[in-house]
Amino acid sequence: MPFSNEKHSLNDESLNSDAESCERSDSVNSSSDYENVRQSFSSDSSSKPSSPASSPPKMVSFDDLIETANGLSKLTLAHEIVMNSNFQMKSIDLPPQSLQRRVKEIVHRAFWDCLEAQLNKDPPEYDHALLLLGEIKEILLSFLIPGQNRLRNQISEVLDLDLIQQQAEHNAIDIHKLADYIITLMGKFCAPVRDDEVKKLKSLSEIVPLFREIFHVLDLMTMDMVNFTIQYIRPHVQQCSVDYERSKFQDFLNKQPNALDHTTQWLKESIAEVSALWPSEPSSSGTNGSSSLSLSPSSVLNNGYLKLLQWNYNSKPVPETLLTDQSRLQKLQQRLNEQRLVAYLMLIICNIGGATLSSLPDFCDKVKRVIMVLLEGMNDKNFNLEETLKTISVKVCSEISQALVERGYPELNNENQGNLTGQICNIKEEGNPVRTLINNRIELYMKNMLSVENQQKSIPVPGGLEPIQAELEEIGSQYVCIVKYNRQVYGPFYSGILRKLLFSNLTTTGTTSSDSP
Repeated sequence: MPFSNEKHSLNDESLNSDAESCERSDSVNSSSDYENVRQSFSSDSSSKPSSPASSPPKMVSFDDLIETANGLSKLTLAHEIVMNSNFQMKSIDLPPQSLQRRVKEIVHRAFWDCLEAQLNKDPPEYDHALLLLGEIKEILLSFLIPGQNRLRNQISEVLDLDLIQQQAEHNAIDIHKLADYIITLMGKFCAPVRDDEVKKLKSLSEIVPLFREIFHVLDLMTMDMVNFTIQYIRPHVQQCSVDYERSKFQDFLNKQPNALDHTTQWLKESIAEVSALWPSEPSSSGTNGSSSLSLSPSSVLNNGYLKLLQWNYNSKPVPETLLTDQSRLQKLQQRLNEQRLVAYLMLIICNIGGATLSSLPDFCDKVKRVIMVLLEGMNDKNFNLEETLKTISVKVCSEISQALVERGYPELNNENQGNLTGQICNIKEEGNPVRTLINNRIELYMKNMLSVENQQKSIPVPGGLEPIQAELEEIGSQYVCIVKYNRQVYGPFYSGILRKLLFSNLTTTGTTSSDSP
């Protein structure tokens, strides 16, 4: 089989693959995404199946729940294949002391003990062995591709269960010969990375350990085949992913009419926040002015996306349309929070160090590395920010004094050290002006990235964020990639919700259609 020689492991904690997916998203998404969303609000939605309609709760059968769960599983899998170019399936590794693992081990041990007991009888019994051979036959046949009819016929002939059953009844079965044939086929089918495991099978002589290891290697080969298939179909999935995910979500919405409640609440909160920032403007007719007319649907949606970077993922429900990206967004949020803290500290340090030190790239890079090392694990529950900030202040004071002495300046005096330590330790306070300044500039940068249609255009980084520019650009590009794709898939659903929230009063006030965006 044309397996790759290298097998990449699935790493959920890395988002590097998302950046690669941006290139694919740019080819799938229209360059006028933002304009299209705005235009969709002025069209009649009465015939659009994707516009959610309010409906009273209804009883759902168990079969409907299973069908819905299967549909959502397929949607999630397709989305993961598209968004994560390194996505791979992995076997479930149960915790060592878990009940499930103990039950699994007991059942497996009982099966193999029963097989050994049957084979040790005189004459031997082959009931369990025939079951194993039947499973092995099905697995081997599943590795074949269309057109391999000759090999398919050969496997069916050699592992003919009816013939083997007759041989077993007459005690004429040669288990070792069948095992050798199976191992030979496994050597032909396996990926190069499994060659050593297959060779080890030939050194086993006892039947039960041999078949146990055969099944272990077959499980690995099956997972290899699954991941190879995922890589093979990825380009085809990418071509139709938007329509597929949208149709699957529409199927889910048809069975669960209230499946957009959290999304609606998310957009309501965004409207309230944007309304507080945008002054109400009178309508063109001068009567019945509505604050909703001053709101752009695109601005409301962009603000909603920005809220996700400060979302409380542990206690607040995520909008249903973003569930498939929840883990990605949460990891981006954690990385961004780390960079926020680095930016806070670097701004304070550069101000205390003055132009002499802040203009030295080696010094800034060194201090930044020190800070990053000390901030490792800041997203853990047991992370003590207060103690960490104290440690950082001591280390930074030492680094500044050393840098000053090396350049012929007096070391940092006690007053400046106390000032620097106090500012660093106070950075944990929510109302700290440095925090407010940096947070506003990061939000401005992310907002600008969302507002630019041509993502090839470089977005300037606001002042004060230069120490984290590379990290911020990487996080921003991955964030925009997620947002653009989400907007493409769920744009019609957002249109239906925002049309009702923003413009439901237009029909009652007699506002003309020209007032709609």
